[in-house]
Amino acid sequence: MRLTGPFAQIITMAGLPLKGALADEQLEVINDSGIITNEGKIVAVGNYEALLAAHPGIDTDVRKQPMVLLPGFIDCHTHICFDGTRSRDYAMRISGKSYLDIARAGGGIWDSVTKTRAAKEQVLAESLISRANRHFQEGVTTIEVKSGYGLDAYAEIKMLRAIKYAAQHTPATLISTCLAAHMKPRDYEGTEQQYLDWIITDLLPVLKEHDLTNRVDIFIEETAFSAATALSFLEKAKAMGMALTVHADQFTAAGTAVAVQAGALSADHLEASTDKEIALLAASDTVAVVLPGASMGLGMPYAPARRLLDAGTCVAIASDWNPGSAPMGDLLMQAAVMSAAEKLSTAEVLAGLTVRAAKALGLQHTGALQPGMDADFQAYETTDYRDILYYQGKLKPATVWKGGQKIIML
Repeated sequence: MRLTGPFAQIITMAGLPLKGALADEQLEVINDSGIITNEGKIVAVGNYEALLAAHPGIDTDVRKQPMVLLPGFIDCHTHICFDGTRSRDYAMRISGKSYLDIARAGGGIWDSVTKTRAAKEQVLAESLISRANRHFQEGVTTIEVKSGYGLDAYAEIKMLRAIKYAAQHTPATLISTCLAAHMKPRDYEGTEQQYLDWIITDLLPVLKEHDLTNRVDIFIEETAFSAATALSFLEKAKAMGMALTVHADQFTAAGTAVAVQAGALSADHLEASTDKEIALLAASDTVAVVLPGASMGLGMPYAPARRLLDAGTCVAIASDWNPGSAPMGDLLMQAAVMSAAEKLSTAEVLAGLTVRAAKALGLQHTGALQPGMDADFQAYETTDYRDILYYQGKLKPATVWKGGQKIIML
């Protein structure tokens, strides 16, 4: 066992309701505190001197400067397995070109598909490792990673194999999701329904056989898949034992009802959600995942996080890190800036990055600092946890631990 501390404050994120609005007074803040870990798990959290006295002779990792300790962040929606950039798209977008203009000029998702199909598996894996390591250094200890820039059997499997390889070569935990239903490929000659049927009958059995993923996602939008075909697809995937998530309501309010009806773990994006979709989410167990990075990248309004919370929804916050609409990938900065616009409390933001993000991924043992949970945490050089959002992402963690082990990134 090892006792790490003392910390000026430990913000445990324990005991919080998973749905609805939160006040900062609901946070458990332990002053002059320490944390005991053993074999990758948390054993105890409490006053440092009391823990030291109760465990004479315990191995210690002494902190010499005041710090605040938080659980590691969980980014529950990313697309960080890709090749190439779409800086041309961005330049066209900020000069006033529409999505359709950009697509007609050879940009958009299909540009990333073309580049990712052409990339070697090892190239994809190495670039993914680099992005995951950067995320880890910024306090993100668990990262969901989607496929979806392959859109054929060879390239989708290649992407998921690259994710599996990268998971063994980064300290961050990577959770893979099949997003072969990102859009119907331009070079697929069949219908939308036939393409989704191909994913169900031909692709998913191979992914399950080779343990490449147990999660599926689908983009429900006028430019992607209709609500009717998406619901059938999700129900079939669920019958195969796949966990579900949905790209919902990004440009039009079409996906939330499908996500809730299918029993998806999460409905992600929600920039176009109306009171109807907010009510559906609040009455369900589906997590609303808001993606401020996409709003920043596209110059769009944020998802209605404040209204979602006030209605009683579980709201998680993720980066949507991808080469097109959200290339920045700085989860803390995005969450901090959105909190100012949407008037989210510190407690709501931190919960959205930890315990509520864990719920979006169906994770039971991470996201809070309490006995029995995974020992994934991060420390900031400050004496007041409120500084973390106050500096809007410029205050980064000084130290990150994974499984109780302090990770030094070179």
